[in-house]
Amino acid sequence: MNKMIVANLVHRPIRTVISIVAIAVEVTLILVIVGFSLGMLNDSKQRQAGVGADIIVKPPGSSFLQGITGAPVSIKIADILQKLPHVAAVAPIVAQLNTSGAVEVINGVDLAQLEKLSGPFRFIEGGPFTGPDQVIVDDYFASSEHLHAGDTIHFLNHDVQIVGIVEHGKLARKFLPIHTLQEWIGAPGKASVFYVKLDDPANANEVVKEIHAVPGLEQFSVMTMKEYLSLMTPENLPGFNRFIEVVIGVAMVIGFIVIFQAMYTAVMERTREIGILKSMGASKLYIVNTVLRETILLAICGTIVGIGLSYVASSAIRAKFPLLPVSIQTNWIAYAVLIAIIGALLGALYPAFKAARKDPIDALAYE
Repeated sequence: MNKMIVANLVHRPIRTVISIVAIAVEVTLILVIVGFSLGMLNDSKQRQAGVGADIIVKPPGSSFLQGITGAPVSIKIADILQKLPHVAAVAPIVAQLNTSGAVEVINGVDLAQLEKLSGPFRFIEGGPFTGPDQVIVDDYFASSEHLHAGDTIHFLNHDVQIVGIVEHGKLARKFLPIHTLQEWIGAPGKASVFYVKLDDPANANEVVKEIHAVPGLEQFSVMTMKEYLSLMTPENLPGFNRFIEVVIGVAMVIGFIVIFQAMYTAVMERTREIGILKSMGASKLYIVNTVLRETILLAICGTIVGIGLSYVASSAIRAKFPLLPVSIQTNWIAYAVLIAIIGALLGALYPAFKAARKDPIDALAYE
């Protein structure tokens, strides 16, 4: 049976190649789009961890997503937090969402305070702020836009000069002096979030309780950085899982339609061949098994090609667009393979049973 299945696929090379490519596209669609979504999430998670804080303090009712809330509370809260036991440093941050051109979060920072948390920025070009209307960008952004220290860029309706390019891995891609961003968004003396560094991370839970005990801070969102990072999952992002389900649904429809068309046409073309098999004693189960095994072989070849294309596509995306990380994960490779095989088998079921129901006399008489 295996020799016959391979011979059938080789006998119709164009249809076989089209079926394999269609399944490969299905697998690539799942892995690249899901990988892009997870890559963006993991990148954001790593940059939050790169701050070096032990506790994150956010205003009451603030969004889980950075940049959505703006700057709603007084920056003087940093002074209150700094006086608590076990607190070594506090860095207030203004986070502003920018949707002009690309969706990104701009951070207004006090560079000296921020560097107390995780150490100095590593400058690749230029240096720290020397004036108000200046910006520091990370190397990924600079590379993607072919920028250098001294160049001027436009965002948030302002032209600013790049004063330094730093190694990526902390917070945002763009940093402004905190007073500059406060002025731009009309929030002088305000901050969006406070990052707190402790003398010992083991004291984090104790300090969280102390912050909640401070009058006026009872309703603030206070979490250890470990807890905050644990929330940065697909389940906690609005619409993320729905988006993934839509992608998978579209991919399965592609695989189903292509395999259905290919196998249905193959069954119609092999009417006489099926009649010969049935006249020789082949059972309905044998015929169904033949069609389904041929489908599985196509699905396996398609998934192998698709996985290879996914890695090629992710490498090409990273090379062309450094700001778009694609994370192809092993568990999603397994999911994509399973989805492709299930979609292919569903598409082959009707043609397989149609072949099994053919009358051998009519099939042998078929021209």
